[in-house]
Amino acid sequence: MIVTLIVAAEISWWIVLGLGLSARYLLRWRRTSTALLIGLPVVDLALYALTVLNLRGGAEASWMHALAASYAGFSVGYGPSLVAWADRHFLHRFAGGPKPLPAPKYGPERTRHEWRIAWRTVVSAAITLSLISLLVPLSAGSAHVGTFAQWYWKLGIAAVVNVVVAGCYSKWPKEAPAGVTVVDGRPVEQPAPEKAPLP
Repeated sequence: MIVTLIVAAEISWWIVLGLGLSARYLLRWRRTSTALLIGLPVVDLALYALTVLNLRGGAEASWMHALAASYAGFSVGYGPSLVAWADRHFLHRFAGGPKPLPAPKYGPERTRHEWRIAWRTVVSAAITLSLISLLVPLSAGSAHVGTFAQWYWKLGIAAVVNVVVAGCYSKWPKEAPAGVTVVDGRPVEQPAPEKAPLP
């Protein structure tokens, strides 16, 4: 059952996101769009609540229950940036907006980008581990800390790795290759030289 709940929540999240962006750019229903996009975390919180009910109903606690809890943590840490990414692409594709810029590759802009990723990962990990820990007292005895021990290690390592990577970019910023023009940390394509007219 928990697998079905996770799949249903994942599909529902993307459906709500698609409806929110469609309402904003295709129907011009900005208030409706805002309400739908704000409601995205509700999908993950509903999954968490159903996970608790599943455990209280006698289900054997497993890593799938921890995965279900991680959706809420991911939604808080990465949700806003994911919605912003989808918004830019939807605006470009369906509403004539500018082409979304790729992530910066060089210089201080790349360093700041890596620190934003690290911050999102740390927030996601902290919230996820808190929600997983809460499954133990909320499960009416069905879950124990040892059941989810591997998640503490995996999420902790993921957060530390991201912080270390960002720190390395601070210590050794990535510089653009010689001859490459960079604007805001992104390489700029140079126009191809014009061919000489045939004699």
